[in-house]
Amino acid sequence: MAEVDLHTDRPHPARVYDYLLGGKDNFAADREAAHRGLQANPDSRIPPRENRLFLRRAVRYLAEQGIDQFLDIGTGIPSAPNVHHVAQAINPRSRIVYVDNDPIVLTHARALLTSHPDGRTDYLDADLRDVDSILGSKVLTETLDLNRPVGLLLIAILHFIGDDHDPEDIVNRLLAALPPGSYLALSHLTGDFRPEAWEKIAEVYRKQGVTMQVRSKPQIEQFFTGLEMVEPGLQVLPAWRPELGDPSDQLQPTDGQVSVYGGVARKP
Repeated sequence: MAEVDLHTDRPHPARVYDYLLGGKDNFAADREAAHRGLQANPDSRIPPRENRLFLRRAVRYLAEQGIDQFLDIGTGIPSAPNVHHVAQAINPRSRIVYVDNDPIVLTHARALLTSHPDGRTDYLDADLRDVDSILGSKVLTETLDLNRPVGLLLIAILHFIGDDHDPEDIVNRLLAALPPGSYLALSHLTGDFRPEAWEKIAEVYRKQGVTMQVRSKPQIEQFFTGLEMVEPGLQVLPAWRPELGDPSDQLQPTDGQVSVYGGVARKP
């Protein structure tokens, strides 16, 4: 694999998340951003953890509905079980394309590519804001059959896309390339519960050159326009189908501690 520039002098959301999840694939700039975020909101470790749990529940649900193809954009640094572990445990023939633009994720691509022999995984180095590069990639079209339903996963990624890049249009263009019967699983930070704390955290990111834009529940619901929401609709993460197998031996966080909405919807 070719040598890549890890840009260790500035934080990257995937590496900050890795640090908050207790990982080791991060650098001083990432840890500094994380520490400043923790000063603004001491519960900053909770949203990444709940996002990972929501991702696993959402993938499990989709696999149980017969979805055997997944496009995971904003994959982040591997934290098992990954999408293919969950999906292929239900259907070993499942195929997954992981997409991220962080060089350190690229260096870990081999860890993502350990597919079940009956299925397939692949990795695409691309930016969510460049929809054409994703949809036009041979990696995508050779791994997934876009004539069959796909599970599009946008987990904890859209709050790093500012309004100036029109995130609704990004989501619409991705969904337009997928056939009826496909699903969107999405989670997004919100300032609905602790607006001042999240504004401070967003300011920490902005000073480091990273966009963070938390959004209200009505704004996040706009990403699902034209889709059929899966029950129980858009919820603070722990309330979305907790019966799908999360650990029950930990204290349930409050809505304010989580501050992330998540939901799943079907393209009619």
